[in-house]
Amino acid sequence: MSKPKRPNVIVFFTDQQRWDTSGLHGNPMGLMPNFDRMALQGAHFTHSFTCQPVCGPARSCLQTGKYATTTGCFVNGIPLPEDASTLAHHFNEAGYHTGYIGKWHLAHEEPVPASKRGGYQEWLAADVLEFSSDAYHTVLYNNDGEAVKLPGYRVDAMTDAAIRYIDRHQDDPFFLFVSYLEPHHQNHRDDYPAPDGYAERYRGGWIPPDLAALGGTTHEHIAGYYGMVKRLDEALGRVMDALKSLELDENTIVLFTSDHGNHFKTRNGEYKRSGHDASLRVPTAITGPGFFGGRQVRELVSLIDLPPTLLDAAGLPVPAEMQGRSMLPLVRGTAEAWPEEAFAQISESEVGRVVRTKRWKYGITAPDRNAFTDASSDRYEESYLYDLLSDPYELRNLIGVASHREVADAMKARLLRRMAEAGEATVPEIVPAPVVEAGQRSVSATEVNS
Repeated sequence: MSKPKRPNVIVFFTDQQRWDTSGLHGNPMGLMPNFDRMALQGAHFTHSFTCQPVCGPARSCLQTGKYATTTGCFVNGIPLPEDASTLAHHFNEAGYHTGYIGKWHLAHEEPVPASKRGGYQEWLAADVLEFSSDAYHTVLYNNDGEAVKLPGYRVDAMTDAAIRYIDRHQDDPFFLFVSYLEPHHQNHRDDYPAPDGYAERYRGGWIPPDLAALGGTTHEHIAGYYGMVKRLDEALGRVMDALKSLELDENTIVLFTSDHGNHFKTRNGEYKRSGHDASLRVPTAITGPGFFGGRQVRELVSLIDLPPTLLDAAGLPVPAEMQGRSMLPLVRGTAEAWPEEAFAQISESEVGRVVRTKRWKYGITAPDRNAFTDASSDRYEESYLYDLLSDPYELRNLIGVASHREVADAMKARLLRRMAEAGEATVPEIVPAPVVEAGQRSVSATEVNS
């Protein structure tokens, strides 16, 4: 009897996608029926968070299973160390063929030389895809460093390439990482270019409560953003169709997730880099062997948990140096213990840290540190506390309110423990927020456009 083939693995990775673009999270616009079906048939991680709401740092975490302060890639533009062990290295060692398509953002060099590709064998990517391409002008670089222009809208062009890869390697066990730019903005014109005719469908549509309350660029950009999400979901459906047609669907693990969310300039002067759920919370589902069955996982999980999960699900050893945990025991219902909180590090807009439980969110900032050059600090100040039970969209900041001092202290202890677990060497001082009267502190006064 022949030995069963190891499962293929595909990572369908989007950029800057809020969790509440999914119908399963209450979005009524019908943007993600393929994701919603995948989540209902596989495992849906209902409370999934990034551990770093910045493009490059988040990618370093997902490739290595280590926090950005551990790899040193705590801001954009810091290359992933060439000796870092990535998912590609682990799958290569297990006899998989590995391929990467799309945005890399871990080399600070274009085209990305072979030594800075994280060990991926087949390469069709750009370090900063938002600079090398536009919505209808997709330019990636191949294994030889040659520019390749792909036809079609950028999501479709990359999906075509992914399907070609799957078809070529259907007889191998393969690990394919497809890193889309959408629904990230197009930098050079600060816009969200949906496919022709798509933004028009969503003008005047539903707006998440935080964006409705705080404004930002929401009314200017939400329709295009939704159109990009819709095309991504259609691309996911095409990938699933390709797997089914090649009879690979029962033996392929597919992960859908994003690097961070989008707050549309409501929390600071751009779209992410904040400790709010709008920046941190992302849609995440996995289907395939080990995940079939329609399980809803409500524990708080992090992007840092995805690398060990993929290795574990493929039957490969999880390196001890990875700082996350495999989520497979949660899916199986065999997990003996799981952290009650999610933890994130923030850079570029601030040197910040945040911890979140199902009910509470607590964040600190180091105002005297340079957010682009300092990875951490020995002194922070309390910035926000939210009661997510009564205020799920984080519109009432309770930090400094005397009646919530005990809660803030408990969350502070959680945060310090998670910072230590992440390998942050210094136990920092956290300066308590000044005492205010309940209702005195408002989001607009303390956070928006700060």
